Amino acid sequence: MKALAYEKAHALDAFAVNVAEVAEPRLRDGDLLVEVRAIGINPGEAAIRQTRSAEPGGRVILGWEFAGVVAEAGSAATGFAVGDRVLGTGDITRDGCWAERVAVDHRVVAKLPDRLAFTDAASLPIGVLTAGEALFRDQDALPAGVDRVLVIGGAGGVGSMATQLLKATTPAFVIGTASRSESREWATAMGADLVVDHRGDLAGQLHTAGIGHVDLVLSTAGTSGHLGAIVEVLRPFGHLAAVDVTGPLDLGAFTGKSLSLHTEMVFSRITAGGDVAGQGRILARAVDDVVAGRLRPIVTTTLEGLTAETVKAAHALAESGRTIGKTVIQVAG
Repeated sequence: MKALAYEKAHALDAFAVNVAEVAEPRLRDGDLLVEVRAIGINPGEAAIRQTRSAEPGGRVILGWEFAGVVAEAGSAATGFAVGDRVLGTGDITRDGCWAERVAVDHRVVAKLPDRLAFTDAASLPIGVLTAGEALFRDQDALPAGVDRVLVIGGAGGVGSMATQLLKATTPAFVIGTASRSESREWATAMGADLVVDHRGDLAGQLHTAGIGHVDLVLSTAGTSGHLGAIVEVLRPFGHLAAVDVTGPLDLGAFTGKSLSLHTEMVFSRITAGGDVAGQGRILARAVDDVVAGRLRPIVTTTLEGLTAETVKAAHALAESGRTIGKTVIQVAG
C-alpha cells in the first residue's frame, strides 16, 4: 500500500516526507484495519518529524488522528464490523495513519453515524481526548471546588475542544487566551465567557474583569514560559493541567500556594497501561454530543489528497503557531 514516510528527522525547510510503497499493516487480535478517509494534523507530529529518525533500514509513518472505514477486524476486536465508519487515534509506537490503511487497537476507536462527515470527524479525536483527560480526571468530573477555568491557547485544537467540553458539561466560567483578533473571535465562538491575551499581564486583565483568581488552568502551549503568570492567577490549592510539558519545570513557586500539577499525554493509556477502553468511550460520547449539537467539529482548513505537498503545507501551518481550530487532510477515495 502507499504511505507518506521518511527516514531521518528533519526540519520543515528540508522536508523529506515522500510517498512510499510499504507492507500492509499486521493486525493484532484486538486490532481494526481502517481505510483512511481523513486525517487531522497536530503540532506534536511536526515535533516528532523534527526529532525522531527511523531505525536503520526502516521508515517513520506519522499520523494519529483519523476517520475512515473498517476493512478488517481482528479476532478479539469486538463491537465492530467491516464497513463501519469510525474515528480514532492509535498508538504512537506503531505506524500512523498517513497511509491508505492503518492498524489500530479497537478500544481507541468509536463508530460514526452517516450524517457526520469524515473531515469533521477527523478534527475531533486528539482534542477531545487530550482536553477530556486533562480536565476530567476525577470520575469524569472537574476537581471539587473548580468554578473558574483558564484555558491557555483557547483557539488551538485542544483549547477549542476544552472550552466546548467545559461549557457543554459543567457550569464553569471559562476564560480563554488568544492574541489575535481572529483567534479571539474563534475562542468566543467556542463558548469562552471571557477572552484575554496571553502575551499581556494575565493577572491584570483578570483583575480588570473583576476576577481575582481562577481555580484551574489548562495550559495547552507555552507552559514553561507562562509558569509565573499561571502561579499568580491560581488560587491557593488550585490546579494546573498541562499538555505540553517536555522538559523540567521550576515548581518552587507551587509550594507557597500548595498547587497541584498533572500532565496529560493522549497516548499514555495505551503505551503505559490503564483503562484503554476509556478512550473509546470518550470518543463515542463526543460523537453523540456532536450529533446532538452540544459540541461542534473544529476543522477550519481542509487540504485535498494525502500527498507530500499537502502534508508539508499542513506542517507549515502547525509550526507557525497561528493555527485556529484544526487542519484536516481529506484522503482521496
